[in-house]
Amino acid sequence: MSKQEMVVLGQDGVGGCCPALLTAPLDEDQAADLAKVFKALGDPVRLRLLSMIASRAGGEVCVCDLTPAFALSQPTISHHLKLLKQAGLIDSERRGTWVYYRLLPQMTDRLAAILTRPAGQPPTEKTPAGAAS
Repeated sequence: MSKQEMVVLGQDGVGGCCPALLTAPLDEDQAADLAKVFKALGDPVRLRLLSMIASRAGGEVCVCDLTPAFALSQPTISHHLKLLKQAGLIDSERRGTWVYYRLLPQMTDRLAAILTRPAGQPPTEKTPAGAAS
């Protein structure tokens, strides 16, 4: 596996049964795999790209429609899209000159499940120190 290739949770046999964070601690491999996905989401441009792709009617968008929304070069946008794809968040298909991107909902569903508080578990709302109650 190259240094840039990211493991898609649930597709390697290791991260497939990641528990919700509030039900059991992640093991070292699960935490490392999950951190790679969150790292891909840790950039405002990539978050906007993911949002633009996910919210597009028809479920896919051409890179030609994504690039004008940013004050970045096309190669920079392509790099960000590549990182989202390596993280397993999106997929792409080349059609002639253009590449079309679509969300992979199984990954966003998996992330939501990992971050969701289990049913029946009471919320643990505490007022942060220094915050007004």
